[in-house]
Amino acid sequence: MRRDYIRSTLLIFTSIVIGVVGWSGHVLYLPVALGFPVLWSISQTRLIAALVSAGYFLAASRGLPQGVAAFYSSDIWPGLLLWLCASLSFVAVHTVLWTKDSGVRPFRYLLAAIIMSIPPFGITGWAHPVTAAGVLFPERGWWGLGFMTAGLAGLVTRVWPAVAIALTGFWLWSAAIWTDPKLPEDWRGVDLELGASLGREAGLQRQRDMIATVRGAADDGARFVVLPESALGFWTPTVARLWTSASGNTDATVIAGATVLNATGYDNVLVAIDRNGGHILYRERMPVPGSMWQPWRSWFGGSGGARADFFANPVVSIGASRAAPLICYEQLIVWPVLQSMLHDPDFILAVGNGWWTEGTSIVSIQRAVTTAWARLFSKPVVTAFNT
Repeated sequence: MRRDYIRSTLLIFTSIVIGVVGWSGHVLYLPVALGFPVLWSISQTRLIAALVSAGYFLAASRGLPQGVAAFYSSDIWPGLLLWLCASLSFVAVHTVLWTKDSGVRPFRYLLAAIIMSIPPFGITGWAHPVTAAGVLFPERGWWGLGFMTAGLAGLVTRVWPAVAIALTGFWLWSAAIWTDPKLPEDWRGVDLELGASLGREAGLQRQRDMIATVRGAADDGARFVVLPESALGFWTPTVARLWTSASGNTDATVIAGATVLNATGYDNVLVAIDRNGGHILYRERMPVPGSMWQPWRSWFGGSGGARADFFANPVVSIGASRAAPLICYEQLIVWPVLQSMLHDPDFILAVGNGWWTEGTSIVSIQRAVTTAWARLFSKPVVTAFNT
């Protein structure tokens, strides 16, 4: 009995360590997350499998309580509540599908992995081990994703040590030759450090400062300049005219985040602006649940919150190129990027407004995940974040 208790405690503790290290924000550490399927499979009981799942997920998403407290300017308790609620789907799926039967266990785990990749459960499908495919099998595309899927299935079988050794070999080889994704030619992503004021300070001077930033990048030779999520604040006819007139003597096209109000709430979007005018380029498919996407408001006849377009506009055309846009939260979950890759875009365009994540590794994790997907599909990537 004492031995079982020690083993169970060790499994739970190890799952926490795997969550912390694997999701530390360093792209080459992502394969550490592959330890979770092993721990899940060797759990002695369904309860231990649930605790292992909870330990891994809560450790991987540990920045959420602090980030929510900063976002709402509140104490830590709302963040803790959201943190625990977000873990419920991950824990429930892996608890229900856990089994002692080694013959069906790989199919059960793959089913759990699929469920956590797509809506509705995939809405909170953070820390998905499949993300490590880009590190283990760079430039292998869908074949690499298939190899990774087979590896995940192998890690929950009795021969998991041999599978783990093989995957470790791929990991070490990839780390030895690793290179980050390239920036597309003529593109420039602009990182800002404007904190919580970005998107909230909508005065004329702020817009002029942004225009000056874009002009500086254009003067350095950039034909396409990307600003972070919410950079323009509310997208109105006045803002559109200001930016269009400012683009009159430059060939640069600006891609920037903005908010568009509608009858039931708002859309979190990217807009494209050049000398001919501006238009909405992309509507975010999956805003942050809870803080942005609040579907329960409509259930009670209310309004407000960001609209989720789930499977809309997976790629957008910019000039002669096609991009896969990912706004903030979409970089942490699986289906948006895979849906975009089905359309074979020319590059990935990732933006975010992470001022509320100060003191956490959330923005670093977003960058790491985006880099991993870009390497898997051999795509250049443009990023622009505000912190």
